[in-house]
Amino acid sequence: MNTKEISELRRRFRLDRNAISRIHGCFVNSSHEIVSYIDESMGILPQDEAEKYLNLLKKSLSGKLGKNLIDIVFSSEQVVDSDEHRLLMALRSTELKDSAVREAFYQKIINSLDLGDSNYLILLAHDAYDVPHKNKNDEIDAEASDSVFSYIVCCVCPVKERKVELGFFPGDNEFHSCAGQIVAAPELGFLFPAFDDRAANIYNALFYSRKPDEIHQEVIDSVFHTTAPMSAAEQKNIFDTALTEALDKDCSYDVVQSVHEQIRARIEDHKETHDPEPLELTVSDVGIILANSGVDAGKVEA
Repeated sequence: MNTKEISELRRRFRLDRNAISRIHGCFVNSSHEIVSYIDESMGILPQDEAEKYLNLLKKSLSGKLGKNLIDIVFSSEQVVDSDEHRLLMALRSTELKDSAVREAFYQKIINSLDLGDSNYLILLAHDAYDVPHKNKNDEIDAEASDSVFSYIVCCVCPVKERKVELGFFPGDNEFHSCAGQIVAAPELGFLFPAFDDRAANIYNALFYSRKPDEIHQEVIDSVFHTTAPMSAAEQKNIFDTALTEALDKDCSYDVVQSVHEQIRARIEDHKETHDPEPLELTVSDVGIILANSGVDAGKVEA
């Protein structure tokens, strides 16, 4: 998925634009026990509560591609015959209406997720997007539709204790001490299937992590049974290590500064093109950058 496709879906998470009929989920305590379930009709929820649910789900499609948003790829074998892909497809095909399928999914999250001593809320929703047609000028024709994109979106939100504070109770016309638990922004989440070329791609999912350096591989292993791409922090560390070891004594301040300046320039050029696809550096690109920084050909090859 690219930034345009993600933005197009994010705009769905408004009361007047989505086709989400119900919000499902469960509240899990720090002992990994389900305390209560959520099965709320969006049609009868108070507007402010419905908007809060939508905002939480929307945040699982936020952040930067390659950092907060990670492309999950299934193998052909998984798509043809695997428990993990069957479960995701069942959630989608039943539109989350099968309680046994939902329970099986909840247990996958609960049995794998490590949020320390935090309680948390698992939220699930199904949406059916009547994808409008785009003409040759990339303009949307709201009257024409190419297909319906049926998908599920999930997020996991820590539930935190609120400090005891004074609160006003209108019935008593008095102030009293009050406390409670509040739902924080999602720690992780995902969209399945991916929305590639504005259509469903059951070979991919889009995974969200609030912290780019903590992508919750344990959940990815359990739910998707696959290895995620390296996090942004891991990629940076590996690149820095490779640069230091290969250049050895030639890894001077001037060389490092030149490398960073050239990479920054490529990032700025990429932004100006408004290309929705993320910028990537190939091995050849890195070689050119090092050569332009005055690095010896032998060290560039290393």
